[in-house]
Amino acid sequence: MDSRAPDGAESDRPPEDGTPEAPGEEPRRLTRDQLFTMAATASINFSSMICYSILGPFFPAEAEKKGASNTIVGLIFGCFALVTFSTSLILGNYLTRIGAKFMFVAGMFVSGCVTILFGMLDKVPSGPMFIGLCFLVRAMDAAGFAAAMTASFSILAKAFPNNIATVLGSLEIFTGLGLVLGPPVGGFLYQSFGYKVPFITLGCVVLVLVPVNMCILPKYDSLPSKDSFWKLILLPKVLLLCLTIFSLSACLGFLDPTMSLFILKKFKLPAGYVGLVFLSLALSYSLSSPLLGLLSDKLPYLRKWLLVSGGLMTAVCFFMLGPAPVLHIDGQLWMFVLVLVLVGFSIGMSAIPVFPEVLHCAYESGFEEGLGLLGLVSGLFNAMWSLGAFAGPTLGGFLNEKLGFEWASAILGGWALLSGLAAGIFYITEATRRSSSSSLQNPPGNSEERTHLMGGET
Repeated sequence: MDSRAPDGAESDRPPEDGTPEAPGEEPRRLTRDQLFTMAATASINFSSMICYSILGPFFPAEAEKKGASNTIVGLIFGCFALVTFSTSLILGNYLTRIGAKFMFVAGMFVSGCVTILFGMLDKVPSGPMFIGLCFLVRAMDAAGFAAAMTASFSILAKAFPNNIATVLGSLEIFTGLGLVLGPPVGGFLYQSFGYKVPFITLGCVVLVLVPVNMCILPKYDSLPSKDSFWKLILLPKVLLLCLTIFSLSACLGFLDPTMSLFILKKFKLPAGYVGLVFLSLALSYSLSSPLLGLLSDKLPYLRKWLLVSGGLMTAVCFFMLGPAPVLHIDGQLWMFVLVLVLVGFSIGMSAIPVFPEVLHCAYESGFEEGLGLLGLVSGLFNAMWSLGAFAGPTLGGFLNEKLGFEWASAILGGWALLSGLAAGIFYITEATRRSSSSSLQNPPGNSEERTHLMGGET
């Protein structure tokens, strides 16, 4: 079976010189299969993020009532990222053997069932049994999430070979929407109906979407890939891009357990207004992602500079978030919100071009095209993002406790600074090397001299 996308859309590799694709290679109008693929992946983006984020407003307090300390609650949240990391690596390698469509709907089914199961934990006796079941259920949820998202990225790259960044950027609107709606919807249902209803309601919504996606999602098959994760991740450019993914995720993850406490303490806002401050980051990221994705696809040579600029801008923003004590600036609420808006934009600048850039690097290195490679790349992306999502809250929470939010945010921004500088140095070195190699192979004046000699012989 070949590696072509449905309805005859050719699965081409990115151009070697980084120039935009020639017009007409991708149909302007989306095919039926592409529309259904976008609808299915939008549903998993939205449902998975809203199920992930509903826990924030009320679960920590409920867990404390059941005998779980703050550290244990943090570990329950953190285990989600660790299980997602390991599961993404494994499933990405076996995507073609399992089947992308089966992995997608199976992961969604597991996620829906586990979400409902999480709503039953309030009936479990307090103490070790409750804590143990929380870890188990959360781990199962992470495995389902990893399966669905790994398959989702692969399917999208297969269906949209020429404009994957545009599609990923557009679908991030649904990711942001899920993150934005999760806390208020979960908090409202919890306050109105109790602990069970938020989980049962959203879990049932996910389960309803399972048969819908089974019907509308096209089947994408391919031969198993002969390449491996180790061959991919040991490429120097891919290692650098993994650092970029990790640093961005760590910076975002740091804000989850620390930012609300800082806002309450620093600006004396009522608890109900804290969620509105979070909106500035989520909305900025969601609204800018489609534009950044379109720019990344239309002008592929700009991807590397988007990555570099996004990393450096993220570092500056995290340095200003407190702000860092060395700046001797008194933090104001308006400035804090403005910096969060810039954080959302800068993270989009780096995060959106990463996937197509890793794919382009794999093609340049001779990897076999097809769904197998897409599974490797999507699994690697999800794994590195999950690793950052674990390291960010863990390290950030420790630094916040020891040094305060101002210094902690500046130190976490150092990861983004490191990735931005490393990417800039790498790309400048790569461009210089290619320029030197090109000049050696085609010395200046060769064409003119050859023409002159031929003219003299006639």
